Amino acid sequence: MVLNPFESALFLFCNRNRDKVKALYWDRTGFALWYKRLDRDRFRWPTQGIKTLTLDPHELEALLEGFTLSGHRTVQVKSTMS
Repeated sequence: MVLNPFESALFLFCNRNRDKVKALYWDRTGFALWYKRLDRDRFRWPTQGIKTLTLDPHELEALLEGFTLSGHRTVQVKSTMS
């Protein structure tokens, strides 16, 4: 599979500890980078050894919310906003 970063796609990268995710995408004027770090838990990143995975919008949302793609375990999130 050949990937083109200039197409309408979102490229996600997760660190080894699975507590940080970066998203890279092209928005017609340049690359944009989005970064998220979890304080106390880990992203349920797919671990099948697959280097490239295609997600639909619902799977992406579930992954970023702490769900596994094969189950429904959630990350415990405590809001500090009042």
